[in-house]
Amino acid sequence: RIFDIISSFIAIILLLPVWIGVAIAIKKDSPGPVFFRQERRTKDGKIFQMLKFRSMVVNAENMGAGLFNYQNDSRVTKVGRKLRDTSVDEFPQLFIWINVSGRT
Repeated sequence: RIFDIISSFIAIILLLPVWIGVAIAIKKDSPGPVFFRQERRTKDGKIFQMLKFRSMVVNAENMGAGLFNYQNDSRVTKVGRKLRDTSVDEFPQLFIWINVSGRT
């Protein structure tokens, strides 16, 4: 657990400038929050909070294909497409990892 916390903390510090740039780009690209938070289930059925940079328009889960997305999905923002292509939208999971890595 200590290794997980320390390595996540170091990654957060090193990636902070990238995160600030991503947050500014998201806010300029479309209105709404910078982060997308949702409850998900693990393969064992436990619920956890997922945190990502927002890559779709606000309330996208209530539009079009709902929770599913497809290639060239119009709900994905311009910045969101780049975030998904590079997996940068996943970086905020480091905060969640620190929070839950010690739980069983």
